[in-house]
Amino acid sequence: MEFEIMTVESEIPCLVVADEDNGRFMIRKADTSGEVFNSQEELVHWIEANWSKEKVVNTYDFVKMLEMLKVYH
Repeated sequence: MEFEIMTVESEIPCLVVADEDNGRFMIRKADTSGEVFNSQEELVHWIEANWSKEKVVNTYDFVKMLEMLKVYH
């Protein structure tokens, strides 16, 4: 799964990748730096600890992304 999330901090969307088949779990943040994780659970934990609905342009997309990441792992 790949998600592009627009934040209020950047014109470039953040990218969230959760690819269980290939073992890729990563985030490109608003400042275009990134984070890499060993599991989808670590990815979700990081998102919940570091991002909030207030930081994103479309809160529905953010909530839906989190729901999908929690269900499909």
